[in-house]
Formats: sequence, C-alpha cells, structure tokens
Amino acid sequence: MRLLRSTAGIALAMAVMNIGTYAFQMVAARMLGPSQYGAVASMMALLMVLSVVQLGLQATAARRISAEPDDVAAIERTVLLTTWRAALILGLLALAAAPAVWQLLRLDGLAPAILLGLCVVPVTVMGGQAGVLQGERRWLPLSLVYLTVGVPRVLLGGGFLLVSATETSAMLGVLIASWLPVAVGTWALRHRPGDDIEHHDVAVRRDVLKETLGSAVALLAFLALSNLDVVVARSVLDEHDAGLYAGGLIVTKAVLFLPQFAVVILFPSMSTDGESREAVLKGLSLLAGLGAACTAATYVLSGLALVFIGGDDYSGVQDQLWLFAVLGGLLSVLQLLVYAGLAKRGRATKYLIAAGVVVLVVAGAMADSVLGLALTVAAVDAFVVVLLIVLQAFRHRRLAPATP
Repeated sequence: MRLLRSTAGIALAMAVMNIGTYAFQMVAARMLGPSQYGAVASMMALLMVLSVVQLGLQATAARRISAEPDDVAAIERTVLLTTWRAALILGLLALAAAPAVWQLLRLDGLAPAILLGLCVVPVTVMGGQAGVLQGERRWLPLSLVYLTVGVPRVLLGGGFLLVSATETSAMLGVLIASWLPVAVGTWALRHRPGDDIEHHDVAVRRDVLKETLGSAVALLAFLALSNLDVVVARSVLDEHDAGLYAGGLIVTKAVLFLPQFAVVILFPSMSTDGESREAVLKGLSLLAGLGAACTAATYVLSGLALVFIGGDDYSGVQDQLWLFAVLGGLLSVLQLLVYAGLAKRGRATKYLIAAGVVVLVVAGAMADSVLGLALTVAAVDAFVVVLLIVLQAFRHRRLAPATP
C-alpha cells in the first residue's frame, strides 16, 4: 500500500492496467479467431474514440485542481456533475448509433453494438473521477482506480468468453468490468464538498466546459489517428485479413501502452516554461529508444510475439509484426507531443493531427493487403510526428527570449 501512495505506484498501476487491457485482447484473439476478433477489436477501438470526453475531463480536472487549490471544492463538484451529464448524453447518442455500428462493423447482431453504447457511460464517469483524484494528488485511490480498469476486464471478459465465445459475451464482460473503477472512484469521493460553493458553480462550469472541449478535440484527433485504422481494415479487407491486421495491432498497443507513465510524469514539467523544452526532449529520447528496442525485439522474436497475439491462426501476419511495433513507437511519440501541445494550450496541434486522420482514412481506403495498410499508416504517423516536432521547436524558440 505504501508503494501505491506514491507516483511510482501510479506507474505500477498503469502498467498493470495496460497489461490487463493487452491480456484481454490476447485472450479474445485466441478464443474468437481472426474473423470474430476483428469485430471485437473494432468495437474496442470505437470505444477508445468515444472515451475522448473521459480524457478531456481528466486532464481538465487535474490541471485546474492543481492550479487553483483554493477552489478545489467548487471544481470537484462541477467536474463530477459535468461528468455524469456528459456520460449520460454520450451513452444515449451511442445507443442511438448502435444500428449503424452493427452494419458498419458487420457484427453478428445488434446486441454487441448496444453493449458498446452502454460501456460509454462508466468509461466517461471514470475519467472525471480520476481527474479529481489526480489533481488532489490522492495517489492511493487513483492507483486503485487504474488497477480496477485492467484486471477485471481480462478476468470478467475472459470468463464470459469461456462460457460463450461470441462478440456479445466479450462486450458484456467489458461492460460489467467498466463499472468497477467507477465504484472505487465513488467510494474515494464519497465525502461531498461543503455547501458554501454555490457562487463558484456558474463560472467554474463554464471554464471547465471550455477547457474540456479544447482538450477533448485534441485528444479525439489523436485517438482517431491511433484507432481508426482497424475500422478501415474492417471496411476494406476481407474478414480474415482484417482479423490478421487487428491481431498485429495487439503488438502496436503493447508498445504504445508500455511508456504511458512517462507522459503522466512529464506533463507537469511540460506545462512549466523553464522546464518544458527539457521535458519534451527527455520524453522524445525515452520513447524513441523504447520504440526502437521493441521493434528490434519483435523482429528477432516474431515467433514468441505470435504466441502472444493469438497463435498459429495469425501466422499470416508474423513477418509484419515488427512493422506493427514501429506503429506503436510512432504513436507513443505522437501521444507525448499531443500532451506537450495541451500543456502550452497550443491550437495547431489538433489541426495537424486532424489532417493526419483525413489522410489516413483516404489513403487507407486504397489499401488491398495487411502489409499495404500497415505501411500507409506508418507513413502517415511518421509525417505527423515530424510536423509536430517542428512545431515544438518553433514554439520553444519563440518562447526562449521570455524564459529566464
């Protein structure tokens, strides 16, 4: 427990969360096979995109509570109210879109798409709660929230798949598991703020909504760029090849998730003028090194990597697994650069990434093989990374005269 009360505990909890998320995908890939797993992977990618408000709420709550400690009670109350309202609205919209999701992803039925819509509610609520805990530096309950995101998903999701290896079972397990971190967050925040904060509500709510919207747009662009390729694969490739591509993306997500703690740790420094440039450079060096190491390991140990993504059913993608590791390394660098932009409230970042999304969808639609689509995505990601690095260099040079 002492470890979980520290920032090192956050890194450990996030690592366990990411391992649990990865393990669920691995279990689903092995138990469902390429065709059905391709559908589940597509739904999980859409859930990630729909959870952008969660990430925006978390970033906004953490930043505001840290910057305005005298208004913690007002911000906490406003964030939690806004969180539940946003979660219910998004959930209703996702349910209304369920028939379209069913047809677009060629699911076995409507039920998986409905369960996907229901998952949006607890996922969004967890973001607001985590942001409050992060801003208040309550590392122990925040660590427990992260732990209950990943571990129950693989246990419950795998358990439901053992009972019935279907898309519906997989999504039902994900839905039930998604409420457990909300329960932990609700328990941690059970002591409500005082009553004498009404005069803060209107102003704080407007500020929270404005900042959340700005953060959500940038994060939505990143999530779209990092997840829509599996949807494109499901649309342009046959079911088997789309499943192979989705299996390869397990490697991509593993490489992306591995260094996520670095973004959490470096974000405060990236927000400070005197430390921003050094923090970004440290992050880029660390993530580039990890990405290169993971790519080399995947190339040399492709057989072992194949075991982790589902076994011989995915042997058709074994020779390309190193390329999916490259995608993960590029995306981890992109994520760091996105948060570097948020730290300085830069507007150009989201426009560059949004342009990359458009190019990815258009160019990806012309791919006719797993390798062709992976190469297209890698080229788009690399180009966006270069543009964002140039943008960061320009921003730091412009701010240099004002920096002590």
